[in-house]
Amino acid sequence: MFRAVRPYLAQAGLDDLVVCYQGAVVAEPQSGRWLRHVPIPLELARETIGALHEEGFGLNCYVDDELYVAEVRPEARRYADFQHLEIHAVGDLGRWLDRDPTKLVAVGDPEALDELEEQLKPRFAGRLFISKSLPYFLEFAHPDVSKGSGLAFVAERLGFGPEETIACGDGENDRELLHWAGFGVAVANAHPDVLERADLIVPSVQEEGVALLLESYLDSVA
Repeated sequence: MFRAVRPYLAQAGLDDLVVCYQGAVVAEPQSGRWLRHVPIPLELARETIGALHEEGFGLNCYVDDELYVAEVRPEARRYADFQHLEIHAVGDLGRWLDRDPTKLVAVGDPEALDELEEQLKPRFAGRLFISKSLPYFLEFAHPDVSKGSGLAFVAERLGFGPEETIACGDGENDRELLHWAGFGVAVANAHPDVLERADLIVPSVQEEGVALLLESYLDSVA
């Protein structure tokens, strides 16, 4: 979420364009202006909500940079508390929703979400981008949305290309990002698909592999 990442950008003193919501939003941190927003069409979102409800999964719904749920389940509370977010319980999400949401996220057991992903990808092929961000989050977005498409938007606006870009990733939802960039980097504990696509593998997240990469690069050009 933009509101979740914005405090970190302010703390770091950064005002560069930021890609949020898996690529559905590109925003200016200081002004708060959204330059790109590619939400899920309303009727498709309602169909998705219905499919997830039938399978018994808790669901996060994101509208206007706010988090909405049918009811506050423990998993939704953990997510909201981790990001220091307000959570809005609205009852029946399908009935409540009256505009295009930015994205939807099913929250649950990792293995159960793997099965859900395998089940729903054929049903929504070409209509939704479906991918895990973390083992316990299965995300649903507009089919034109990915981290790669979000970065491509930034690149076109700022005037650089894939050949000038290094992308670092670890999760299943980083595949398109590494595919777009001219040079892809995976941390050692990354998803197998990301490791397979990477041009370079650095130490794990716990060992601060990306920081080591950046420090090495900065030392090389100093």
